[in-house]
Amino acid sequence: MTDLPRRALVLGVARSGQAAARALERRDVEVVRADRSLRNDTDLALLERVGLVVKSPGVPGDHPLVAAARARGVLVWSEVELGYRLLGARIVGITGTNGKTTTSELLGVMLAAPVAGNVGRALCDLDGEVFAGQLVVCELSSFQLEDVDAFRADVAVLLNLEPDHLDRHASFAAYRAAKLRVFENQTPSDTAVVPRGFGDVPGRAARVEFAGEDVLPAEPRIPGAHNRENAAAATAAARAAGATEDAIAHALRTFSGVAHRLELVREIDGVRFVNDSKATNVAAALRALAAFDAPLHLIAGGRAKGESFEPLGRAAARCVRRAYIVGEAADALTDALARAGVEHERSGDVETAVRAAAARARRGDVVLLSPACASYDQFESFEERGDMFKTVVATLATP
Repeated sequence: MTDLPRRALVLGVARSGQAAARALERRDVEVVRADRSLRNDTDLALLERVGLVVKSPGVPGDHPLVAAARARGVLVWSEVELGYRLLGARIVGITGTNGKTTTSELLGVMLAAPVAGNVGRALCDLDGEVFAGQLVVCELSSFQLEDVDAFRADVAVLLNLEPDHLDRHASFAAYRAAKLRVFENQTPSDTAVVPRGFGDVPGRAARVEFAGEDVLPAEPRIPGAHNRENAAAATAAARAAGATEDAIAHALRTFSGVAHRLELVREIDGVRFVNDSKATNVAAALRALAAFDAPLHLIAGGRAKGESFEPLGRAAARCVRRAYIVGEAADALTDALARAGVEHERSGDVETAVRAAAARARRGDVVLLSPACASYDQFESFEERGDMFKTVVATLATP
């Protein structure tokens, strides 16, 4: 339990904000809810008598209410910081640029533990459901880790670190620093799980390294070299958290993956349709391209995140028969693919792209949605984008 102020401001009232507000109100804290779109000076009156601001991940650090709170000496916490303090659970924290959700869900199976944080349920949503000292797997984004304070993971995992969210973070260095905060409060009794050869991390935890070529108690069911790395990281973390080898092996053999992540939607006349809508950055799309030993029809595009598409163009030149470009980033993607000599066309939207790719694909090909971009130009979320892909694929006629 932690001391709480009498009045708190929850900034951002989506999933995590509502969970934070409910947890505070259960403790008789007066909660002021504010939509993150509030940006006028008049909105500063919301800080009156407020002792804590709980900031949702989607709220940037330069938001006027956040800046004013800090200037007044008001505490600013992320929802996971509040959840950590209220639950008293033992945290297995997972962060990284790509693979967080898959690894978190796999760990949840290995440890028979609830999974929360950046995936599914907010951490505060577990308030009243978990007991002090219970294991909880917590997926952590850089946005959530920006505003931790006392948050400490008994086991903290960094899967990988590549440029992402450069439209929000000032630089890769700032993004990297946010990610590494998962380790900063760890003690010598804790475990830091990092990729083999990764540099120093903050904190004082015992260090455990992993790599995709590690010997595992069972081969993972989920496909792709990147998912073998995720499985190796999960195995190392599960062992550190006390899981048995039998439980780890069973999870590796049976876990089939997560929706919108290399999700096989349908096979039609020998053509596989795969939904990888969660590939919201270039590094994730590169992993998807490398996961298939088959000619690809790539559907890519959306809202760019400040990255270069040149690496995607070079990789696509080796395995993509044709690309179908959608969304705001069409100009930049088209330029990169043209320079790499990749056949491509502008489809505009996902439905048009799916139908064009289906018309061209032949037996043995894969139609792959792996956008390398955020979804917010045309969709509310990557899930909505992936669902659109699945809906369209479901309507395709079988020869």
